[in-house]
Amino acid sequence: MGRLQRTLSNISEESGTDSGRVGIVAGSVDYPNQPALVGRAALRTGSDHVRAVVTEEIYEIVATHDPNLLASKYEGERFDQVAVERAVEVSEWADAMVIGPGFADAEPAAIRETIDRIDVPTVVDAIAIEPALEADLSNAVLTPNDDEEDTITESYDSLKVFTEETGAVITFTGGTDEIIAGGKRMENYTGTSALTVAGTGDTLAGITASLLGQGMEREDAAELAAWILGKSGELATAEFGPGVLATDVIDRIPDTIR
Repeated sequence: MGRLQRTLSNISEESGTDSGRVGIVAGSVDYPNQPALVGRAALRTGSDHVRAVVTEEIYEIVATHDPNLLASKYEGERFDQVAVERAVEVSEWADAMVIGPGFADAEPAAIRETIDRIDVPTVVDAIAIEPALEADLSNAVLTPNDDEEDTITESYDSLKVFTEETGAVITFTGGTDEIIAGGKRMENYTGTSALTVAGTGDTLAGITASLLGQGMEREDAAELAAWILGKSGELATAEFGPGVLATDVIDRIPDTIR
């Protein structure tokens, strides 16, 4: 962890420099708050600008959720072919992207095309993971849960083989977090059982994207993001106990970085 702690110190010390832009393609009518959680986590990790691209059905919710978060919209009730161009446009503005948190009924073909056309490092999460398996993942970090891990291993023998064959990086959280890149497996031991609360996956996606946008390599960003999430969860749990919320964890990210 020493190498990553030095990187963490550099992030803290260089907080006055350009810390990158993050674009988020996420959310749905059923899950309208996920883009804001991702965005807030990215901002707390140090990103200068964060823009969420969402369906017009939830635009007002996201745009008024946090005055520090930028928001754009696309027509319709779900992420489809119409939304691809808007997502790609934002990716040209961003230094890193997130796609998938809170998606519901998104068109698989639209997800695949978006990932294939995005040139910046991208965090792929939630429902976007399954269709992404047919896309170019050589510049991606995937953050699967148990069900999404099963989807990956149904197509590949293991997460190790998956990272070797696709070039993707995996962050798989659990009792002990696992970060897998190029077939190499690393472990992270920070965190508490309270991090099973809803929204911590969105938090991890936002932290990871922020670090990518600040110029970190994917493997380092994935490893450090898991450590930051776990340590922030420890700080929040110490204060709130079993009632800790994802927003409590997010608000402790600056304390962890300091």
